[in-house]
Amino acid sequence: MKVWCVEDDASIREIEVYALRSSGFEAKGLENAAEFWAALSSEIPDLVVLDIMLPGDMDGTAILKRLRSAAEWKSIPVIMASAKGQEYEKVKLLDLGADDYIVKPFGVMELVSRIRAVLRRSSPGPEKAEGRVLRVSGIVLSTAERTVTVGGKRVELALKEFELLRTFMTRPGIVFTRSQLFANVWGEEFESESRTVDMHIRNLRQKLGKYGVLIQTVRGVGYKMEKKS
Repeated sequence: MKVWCVEDDASIREIEVYALRSSGFEAKGLENAAEFWAALSSEIPDLVVLDIMLPGDMDGTAILKRLRSAAEWKSIPVIMASAKGQEYEKVKLLDLGADDYIVKPFGVMELVSRIRAVLRRSSPGPEKAEGRVLRVSGIVLSTAERTVTVGGKRVELALKEFELLRTFMTRPGIVFTRSQLFANVWGEEFESESRTVDMHIRNLRQKLGKYGVLIQTVRGVGYKMEKKS
């Protein structure tokens, strides 16, 4: 699970990222709104821990409002973090769409526990996943419309090619074995002599054009999608 911590205090950010990685999460620290939006242009996190007081023109509250107003981002779970613990502040942010609120200073165990709780609540169901829009570099995949655009142009994929791409884009950077891909996409047990996965990936790479290089072969293991071109 990818968790991003948007926090301008470097020491707090480093502690958050370290604690999350130690707990098995794929964590990333971001200092301000500019870094956050730049990262969001290439991938979608599973959850964001968002500090309210951020430097620059956009604070945490403004980021939250923008996330909740955009169809492709509104389902991203967000935990707001602030030194302000007044009930009014918490209610305001929850009404704006925050999934939880944590008051500074907080312990890392509490943070990890709250993240897991929010992920359990938000995780889900097929009906929720139907509306996801996934982005990796110049590739955009809509699960609701079952469409793929590459460099802004629509690309037609066969059913299995689409499911392979969705698998990769859901977990960019993660290596999948051929057995895992076959089980996820075909729903069957993989036969060691089968070249089905390799053939579909070859076709998928061709259809993705210059972005086909993002799907990389991990020798002796399987395949993965690079996070950036």
